[in-house]
This record gives sequence, C-alpha cells and structure tokens, in this order.
Amino acid sequence: MTGDEPLARRAQAEVGEKLPELKLEGTPTFIVSTALATRDFQDVHHDRDLAQAKGSKDIFVNILTDTGLVERFVTDWAGPSARVKSISLRLGVPWYAYDTTVFTGSVTSVEDGLVEVDVVGNNSLGAHVTAKVKLTIGESQ
Repeated sequence: MTGDEPLARRAQAEVGEKLPELKLEGTPTFIVSTALATRDFQDVHHDRDLAQAKGSKDIFVNILTDTGLVERFVTDWAGPSARVKSISLRLGVPWYAYDTTVFTGSVTSVEDGLVEVDVVGNNSLGAHVTAKVKLTIGESQ
C-alpha cells in the first residue's frame, strides 16, 4: 500500500489472509508532526539534542502515532465499513528519525463476525510494534 489506492469494500476475511504491506519513512517532520498532532509534547519526540542527552540515538515515534498507524493499516485493508473494536499493542525497538518501518499483517481468526488481525511493524532495528486488532467488516457491525 502506498496510501494512493482507493479504499476497497470488503465483505469478509479468511484466516491466513495476508494484508498488503505498508512502508513508512520516519522523517523528522513526520515524527514531530505526529507527536504534536497527538498532543504528546515530550521533548524526545521533537528535540534531537534533548533526546540524545537522555540516551536516545535521535527523536522517535510516540505510541499514540503507532496506535493510529496500526489502525490505519488494518482499516485501509478492511475498507470503509470496518469498525475497530479493540487494539492491543506492544512496543519493541524504537523507530528513530530517518528509519523506515514496514507494517505487515495477517488474519488469525474470524468468528461470529469478529475478525482478528496480527500486525507487526519492523524497522532496521527489528520489531518496533506488534499488535492484535479486532474488528468487524462488511455487514457484521
């Protein structure tokens, strides 16, 4: 996915189905703007010098941005009728400025209209975020 494709209207999902990968560059502008958009004013998300003084390599993406990106990744695949019921995620390695994270996912369960998708976002350091998303799609609202 590049973000330019039209949203598909999906009516169902199958266990084992793979989601199209989403590749995102962590530019400083992206990291700073998403931190501010989520009202996260911690200096490690917008001030390289202070982030490095606190032991980080550079500024890094915040968890609120990660949650939004996981939701975007799944709903772009599921289509406009999708309704996210829950997202649980765990952070791994940081996503520093100038690194790229690639989101992948697969359907792990479809039961009583509830679809479960496992998502992983990997960057050059390893697994940045792992998540489990539960959603309904199509007419199973």
